Amino acid sequence: MDLIDFPAMSRGDMRDLRIGIDEAFRNFTRAYGETLEQLFHPIQLLLNFIEGMLIDSSWVIVLVALAGLVWLLSRNLKIVAGTIVALLLIGYFGMWEDTMRTIAMVSVCTLIAVVIGIPVGILMARSDRANATITPLLDMMQTMPSFVYLIPVVMIFGLGKVPGVIAVVIYAVPPIIRLTNLGIRQVPADVLEAAEAFGSSGRQKLMDVQLPLALPTIMAGVNQTIMMSLAMVVVASMIGVRGLGQPVLQAINNQYFTLGVMNGLAIVAIAIIFDRATQAYGKRLQKHLEAVHG
Repeated sequence: MDLIDFPAMSRGDMRDLRIGIDEAFRNFTRAYGETLEQLFHPIQLLLNFIEGMLIDSSWVIVLVALAGLVWLLSRNLKIVAGTIVALLLIGYFGMWEDTMRTIAMVSVCTLIAVVIGIPVGILMARSDRANATITPLLDMMQTMPSFVYLIPVVMIFGLGKVPGVIAVVIYAVPPIIRLTNLGIRQVPADVLEAAEAFGSSGRQKLMDVQLPLALPTIMAGVNQTIMMSLAMVVVASMIGVRGLGQPVLQAINNQYFTLGVMNGLAIVAIAIIFDRATQAYGKRLQKHLEAVHG
């Protein structure tokens, strides 16, 4: 059976297309690169502030503050005890500064992702057209290889913290958008009808009914965003982001087994702390809302 020749662009045409797109992107970078750097400069200031505060403060103060934050979220002594033990082991094995840099990076990326993701999720929940338009973009963002995100940000911003933050946020923001959308859409119709019967406006329904009831689902989205930010740490280290990812990358390049495993376990420990604390907070919210509305 003869094979059917599939009509394809010639190699010359494909080469011309690639050269044209690359040249257009370079021209864009030359024209607007400096403006974009100034636009994102506050992110670098915020990251430097949090990183400096965590590293320059006494480790005892930082340990107590992190344990207190975990207690406020989880109200679980076992999670707090696990946090203290994990951080003490991280410090004992000489990974404290890199861990603080990673925590600062993840905190800033999560904050930006939440500020972007929740409004976009609300928009998708309130507009079927927006939902149909944005969902394919989220699918693309979640399936695109993470290394690809590094190419445009490095071309615009060069190496450093800001391109790392942008790449991490692009990779980690889809879960918070999806779960905000899902949580609002899952609010029971009879609850919304009751709110309308009491004369609530659209804004009042959103702020007083939909968002509070969707909060546990939104917190699950925050949890997933944190996990994906941590997963991107090693990739971001390729463009100069300091933290636990750089020793892992160094271990890969030089075949240092122990260095890679220890820093990998530190990343796992931080991920477990964030995961358990945010999950516990989500469960507490769920119980509180069930008690209020039950």
